[in-house]
Amino acid sequence: MNKIPFRKQFKKAIKTDPLMVSFSFLALLLLLFVFLTLSDMIIVQVTSDFPGLIAAAKNESVIRSIKLSLYAGLLSTLVSFLVGVPAAYILARKDFFGKRVVESILDIPVVVPHTVAGIALLTIFGSRGLLGEPLGSYIQFRDALPGIIVAMVFVSAPFLTNSAREGFQNIDPRIENAARSLGAPLWKAFLLVTLPIASRHLLIGSIMCWARAISEFGAVVMIAYYPMVGPTLIYERFISHGLSASRPVAVLMILVTLTIFIAVRLISAGWRTYDKD
Repeated sequence: MNKIPFRKQFKKAIKTDPLMVSFSFLALLLLLFVFLTLSDMIIVQVTSDFPGLIAAAKNESVIRSIKLSLYAGLLSTLVSFLVGVPAAYILARKDFFGKRVVESILDIPVVVPHTVAGIALLTIFGSRGLLGEPLGSYIQFRDALPGIIVAMVFVSAPFLTNSAREGFQNIDPRIENAARSLGAPLWKAFLLVTLPIASRHLLIGSIMCWARAISEFGAVVMIAYYPMVGPTLIYERFISHGLSASRPVAVLMILVTLTIFIAVRLISAGWRTYDKD
């Protein structure tokens, strides 16, 4: 069977669908930008200092900081899920006075500089903060795991809330009403009907929330420099010892998080996407 040469296929594509060809070219530029930036760092580290990467993988402080990033990111995602999903459902189902203001407030952490977010969190959860002082006898936020979690939740929760809201908006309310007409209370219809249908959006939002949480540096370092999460340790090593000391940790963290990210994506790839139709 004769194959059409690539040059002829390309010329034919330009004539028949120039918009898609242009978009494909621009998408390729974005892909190359991200891929080359990350792959070059990994390749340079592996080819020039592979023993340094192995040493970082065996270093207790490095492993501890990466584990802490993953653990705190998971906890912050769970917290974001518990408070973000109900908020998303209300915003998707109800119209009320000030709704746009509420949506804007929930989205503010996405645009606020993260050092500013850290200072704002300190005024609330610091040792003399609005909540930090009265709660100081029970829970410590400054330089402690709870401080890391509140910083991660602040910057990452909007990603989960917005994805969940979109998922709920794509569900026809008549489906919920049908379940309720059969005798199911609202909470049961929500748990057994609405959540399963919106599960893909919830999963995607949770993944993005987790990814944003473990990558946070600015807000975390302001309220909890210690114990060090991965980004803080990378920054500390770069400031103290330079690129050669920080790059192995950065590469190791990329490899670990990328592996988890791809695994979750593959698991969710076969999930059915629901819509109103």
